[in-house]
Amino acid sequence: MKRNCIECDSTFTGRNGKKYCSNQCRATYFNRQNADANNFVRRINKILRNNRKILKTLNPNAKTRVHRDTLIAAGFKFKYFTNAFETKSTKYFFCYEFGYRISGKGYYMLVENKKQVH
Repeated sequence: MKRNCIECDSTFTGRNGKKYCSNQCRATYFNRQNADANNFVRRINKILRNNRKILKTLNPNAKTRVHRDTLIAAGFKFKYFTNAFETKSTKYFFCYEFGYRISGKGYYMLVENKKQVH
């Protein structure tokens, strides 16, 4: 039975429920359908990767104290982190394996979690 591809509108022959003339048209159709969601995720991931890079760069020895202004000047976005960890007295925020906690007077203690995540 002849039908038209819902992506490129070309005519093709195939089984009853077939909607696309090729795998490429199928992939293109679904990529376009998910473009908005994918772009949102890409933007968030870019911010998280940048935050991680900043923390890694400013913390070469696995434990460093830096001022908030230094983080902001580097482009750090405090709203974005991958997870938080709370002890009895302190809350840590992590971007993957690199994290920070408020140290006081505008300073932050940068830390690195060297444990492997499984």
